[in-house]
Amino acid sequence: MCEAHLSRREILTTSFSVLLFPPVLQSSNIPQKELDFLVVTDTHLGYKDQEAAARQWEKTATELKTEHGDFILHLGDVVDGGREAQYPIYKKIRDSIGKPVFEIPGNHDPADLFSKYLRNEIDIVIDREWLRILLLNNAHTDSHDGFLTSEQIGWINQQCSDAAKSEKQVLICMHVPAHTNKHPDRGWYVKPKDGQVEFYALLDKHKDQILALFHGHFHNGLRGWDDRAPIHEICFPSVLYNLNRKLEEQHAPGYNPLEFRPGHTRVTVNSESIRLDYKPVGVDVSVSKQLR
Repeated sequence: MCEAHLSRREILTTSFSVLLFPPVLQSSNIPQKELDFLVVTDTHLGYKDQEAAARQWEKTATELKTEHGDFILHLGDVVDGGREAQYPIYKKIRDSIGKPVFEIPGNHDPADLFSKYLRNEIDIVIDREWLRILLLNNAHTDSHDGFLTSEQIGWINQQCSDAAKSEKQVLICMHVPAHTNKHPDRGWYVKPKDGQVEFYALLDKHKDQILALFHGHFHNGLRGWDDRAPIHEICFPSVLYNLNRKLEEQHAPGYNPLEFRPGHTRVTVNSESIRLDYKPVGVDVSVSKQLR
């Protein structure tokens, strides 16, 4: 953990709970209702042409049904390798949860199949109370790297400007992170030639409006960076499997708590904090850790 990056905020983890204090929330004079929602990612149904991923998604869905949270964000790779027959299986399990689920495509989800089975319009806006959530497709099916088009960047700019007028904060969800990461990390991100430079310039413009960037893709448990404070950039744990790349041991920038069992995350946002509760499937309590 690079503690220098955390000097302005406290992170508390209980059952791998991470408590972040973004200045954008601290400085707001607007009373904000606490919002609770759930995040899953990388279900990869059809992985290795076996049923294990569907069974894991079903176990997760059973827990999500009773978990506290008003809706669910799925951050991509719904199925594995574009296996079309897996989308109806995914949907049947998803519908058993009884809560709204909003997906974005991953690099394993061809846009045409995503539109056919999940949602016709891919890049969308979700408004909840004082929070505006932007869901974007930034994944190639033939590459692990991501992209952001000039049209998407213009759309984000407009949505952030409109959110400011209605006194809303913004959360941006994309499968592939924009944050530069190299060895020992995976090295998958939106490269400068594919929109990273323009995107970060836009974030600087709206830094007082944007709370965080949420991503999937990494299968590394909870992986995050906060060197662009007050905006936090977070990759969430996969429902199917996660790998320990020993990032903490190698002093990689950012944070990667030592929990790699598949699971989901509860997000609680209020006027003081963003709280992330990482819950491995079938486990009530995992690891307690406090970082300052």
